Amino acid sequence: MTTPAKSMDAIMALCKRRGFVYQASDIYGGINGFWDYGPLGAQLKKNLRDAWWQDMIMNPAWGRKGPDGERVRCVPLETCIIQHPKVWEASGHVAGFNDPMVDDKETKQRFRADQLSGLFAGGSDVIMPRCTVVASTTGEAVEQIASDKSLRKTIGIRNLGQVNAEAGLVEADFGQGMQAWSVRVVPVPLLRENAADIPSPFTGKKGSLTEPRQFNLMFFSYTGAVFNEESKVFLRPETAQGIFIHFKNVVDSTRVKVPFGIGNTGRSFRNEVTPRNFTFRSREFEQAELEFFCHPDESQDWYRFWRDFRMEWWKSIGLAGDNLVLREHGKDELSHYSIGTSDVEYRFPFTAPGFGELEGIAHRGCFDLTQHQEHSRVKLDYFDQERGDLLPNGSRKGERYIPHCIEPAAGLDRGALALICEAYTVDPSRPSPELLKFHPRVAPIKAAVFPLVNKDGMPEVAERLYDELFARFGRTGLIETDPKQSIGKRYARMDEAGCPFCFTIDGETLTAQTVTVRDRDTGAQERIALDKVTGYLAERLV
Repeated sequence: MTTPAKSMDAIMALCKRRGFVYQASDIYGGINGFWDYGPLGAQLKKNLRDAWWQDMIMNPAWGRKGPDGERVRCVPLETCIIQHPKVWEASGHVAGFNDPMVDDKETKQRFRADQLSGLFAGGSDVIMPRCTVVASTTGEAVEQIASDKSLRKTIGIRNLGQVNAEAGLVEADFGQGMQAWSVRVVPVPLLRENAADIPSPFTGKKGSLTEPRQFNLMFFSYTGAVFNEESKVFLRPETAQGIFIHFKNVVDSTRVKVPFGIGNTGRSFRNEVTPRNFTFRSREFEQAELEFFCHPDESQDWYRFWRDFRMEWWKSIGLAGDNLVLREHGKDELSHYSIGTSDVEYRFPFTAPGFGELEGIAHRGCFDLTQHQEHSRVKLDYFDQERGDLLPNGSRKGERYIPHCIEPAAGLDRGALALICEAYTVDPSRPSPELLKFHPRVAPIKAAVFPLVNKDGMPEVAERLYDELFARFGRTGLIETDPKQSIGKRYARMDEAGCPFCFTIDGETLTAQTVTVRDRDTGAQERIALDKVTGYLAERLV
């Protein structure tokens, strides 16, 4: 039996109704690309952030030993949103975040010029592309053409023959018989000089695309009293660079030794051209990044270690199943400095049947430390006393090198959205069919305590149990209590909020000292002793 597709509209409606996510500046009509978290959403995101902090910094990789046979070591850091402008020059963001953008004058859609792929006859760039599609890679462009009948109709393909995504080849008939076409990125100069002759990827019409125009993805501001180029600063587009520029400070002020990681979480900002898909692509977002520094000879082992652990970690908090995949980047996708990159991807309702990036694990080599060393003229290499030639006294000569870096970089907003989408369930057999099946570790409400009726001493017993549970579990999430409305409506409200357990005080509680515990996922109920409730909950909130 095929599982029905989840409705993103229904998920967004539930998020607003139950206080997970609101449009920023909602009463003024909102502001595109910005989202605020309501009471339940803020707690859900905090639980996700706390889980990452615990499992990546305080007890990294769950206390496992790394490829070197030692326990993994990591330390925390918190860095400012605004850094010296030269940080972003050294990192390449000032130059690299000025993307050429193209608009479709008819549909008003905007895309990066370097993501426009065209079908060239015979593979020659001299000949104008017969049709175009927007895709991150040529392989993705081929797959779009092969899988989307309506797209083929739009761009004028009557019949499709063999396709080879890896080689970027398509056999297509545009009305003159089957012909071999090469799928290649449309060169920006060709697009700039011949914009009137390039077909639109959305309508197939020529003459509706603008020439490529530079678009800066970094927000800027000014510091001090005078607004000029000397006082211009940028809002950080990522948290990682704050770690790299403090590498030497951390080594000098702590007892950490390579290999070790530095982790932080925080807000980042990108002036996205087309923010879309709810909180998936927004202009202000929160990241959780670890920069793990290691010897170059061991970097591939550490890359595989963190790649596999991060996939396992997302599964552990509720994303296990076919909706989660680990995808290794092809050579044509890698950044110029990357030795290897993998993405943990999740099948969101708006990407289905495809996937969207949840986290990237990148082998960045020594690019960042080298860049900052060159631009700042401060040595950022590392002297490793445990390496080098063996001396007559049995010690090592030592080795000086610039460490390689493995970067698991997760988006907390995308993570929270994935948890919501995965948890969202429709059960028509229930009086209130919508519920959120959160993993107990990240659920914003951990438990609810209800008196069956608001009289006969039941509210007093419920209040005492609530106080007991709040004292024990209140630091990890919300504990709810509510004496009003029917018990069915209270259960339904907790189902929609994702609360895993409800404890009900009834007449039997007063006589036999037992309570009813209701499981959110199954709706099943059982009775347990009143004095066993705390232990029952403690065993399940892990």
